[in-house]
Amino acid sequence: MPRRPPLACFFLRVNGLDPRMQFLPFLRPPGVVSEQEFRARCISCGRCAAACVFRCIAMTPDSFFGAATPKVFHRKAPCFLCMKCGAACPTKALRQVPMEKACMGMAFLDKKLCVYHQKEVRVMCWTCYERCPKRGAAIVLEKGYLPMITDACVGCGVCEYVCPVKAISVVPTRFLERR
Repeated sequence: MPRRPPLACFFLRVNGLDPRMQFLPFLRPPGVVSEQEFRARCISCGRCAAACVFRCIAMTPDSFFGAATPKVFHRKAPCFLCMKCGAACPTKALRQVPMEKACMGMAFLDKKLCVYHQKEVRVMCWTCYERCPKRGAAIVLEKGYLPMITDACVGCGVCEYVCPVKAISVVPTRFLERR
């Protein structure tokens, strides 16, 4: 006998959301306060999602019966740092900050997987560098051709999304120790 999905999946599907999305890794929108403070301040109004020009913020429940909070599922739709969500937040759970202080996470490059770091293969792939909203600051070209992620990375997820070999992973701020 096949297993039936939980009742919460029905409610997510009715609201136009894929129920599996709540199990994907996610980032909080730019300008987020600490996770604990964010959960206390966020009133689930959805104004941040409505203000997002690129529609990358999804309002999904934190648990099966929890309130919907804003999330960026960067593997499906990364944040392009339009920075409109902070201004739309009435409770300051998301602060209005400049792009340099978005602090959504941190990207890490696995040189063993990156095609440009392979000695045997010289493929012209600068996709992460070319698509980064902070190109030249967050991702630089070491020696003029090797992509490197710097401390200026704010973890928007664009590089992970566009990498053809999935050599980049973004770790959300809530899982990182203080930088």
